[in-house]
Amino acid sequence: MAAKYLITGGAGFIGSNFIRLILDKYPDCKVTNLDKITYAGNLDNLSDVAKNKNYEFVKGDVCDSKLVSRLMKKVDIVVHFAAETHVDRSIMDAGIFVKTDVFGTFTMLNSAKNSNVRKFIHISTDEIYGSIEKGFFNEESPLNPANPYSASKAGADRLAYSYFKTFKVPVIIARSSNNFGPYQHVEKLIPLFTTNSIENKKLPLYGDGLNKRDWLFVMDNCEAIDFLVGRGAEGQAYNIGANNEKSNIEIANAILKELNKPKELIEFVRDRPSHDRRYALDCSKIRKLGWKPRHNFNSALKQTVKWYAENKWWWSKLKMGKFKYYYQKQYIKITKNNI
Repeated sequence: MAAKYLITGGAGFIGSNFIRLILDKYPDCKVTNLDKITYAGNLDNLSDVAKNKNYEFVKGDVCDSKLVSRLMKKVDIVVHFAAETHVDRSIMDAGIFVKTDVFGTFTMLNSAKNSNVRKFIHISTDEIYGSIEKGFFNEESPLNPANPYSASKAGADRLAYSYFKTFKVPVIIARSSNNFGPYQHVEKLIPLFTTNSIENKKLPLYGDGLNKRDWLFVMDNCEAIDFLVGRGAEGQAYNIGANNEKSNIEIANAILKELNKPKELIEFVRDRPSHDRRYALDCSKIRKLGWKPRHNFNSALKQTVKWYAENKWWWSKLKMGKFKYYYQKQYIKITKNNI
């Protein structure tokens, strides 16, 4: 029997790419996409699958227990992407992060407890570990989140595990590193720097630009999540990364080089509070099961930059309205305090 998926936050960046992967790879599966369509949810991300007979979009909130329970009864596999995810926004207003990331996850898990789902994939993040100067975090490392976003995700991560231990909900936790690729909101570093470069605008680089992240192409992450549906062990967490450790200034320079733009577009701005210096994951656990990323970082970055260059229709409107106000408040204002 073909699997029936409930995917939350499927109109977002990773969720929309995952839905596209699943519908392509498993033509007979059924996908229900539950998304509230906040500023980060965009139905343009799924315009190519909107008329697929096996795809259903439901506008709604993961905190709505009645809606979630109704949808949960119809599916076999849950992949819970829905979350507030932007660190800067969590610093400005933490409450919505606690509500969506923690209470929303509670609502999802509580409904799963009373259903017959056979897999519940909870999408966590490497940021719950906090910063590490040297070495790598493995799945047994202590959690030490340093901002409201990562703290809310750490709470959701442990809540998911508790529902496995206490109620035997078949939870698997995926902790991925920084994703990049097509359809990522322009508030994130690579899309922001790419679109600003295209528009000959400044690239606001926090602090000294030496904060490091492991960059994972979104389709590699989606394939890893799909891999965990089939091969992951219930009650286990899995780090997902690509060993592409790059500093933010390296990323900025690579984008400028790809677009043939001058380095003078880089503008150093005041660092944000409690900015984690380095994230790094030991991903040997999932690799021993047989997964590894397929994409080379440099070619994936070229592909990503090209996508934004060719799809200005998609991102230009995201820089208007509410995001335009946020963008001006968060970056343009603080460039007066250049270091």
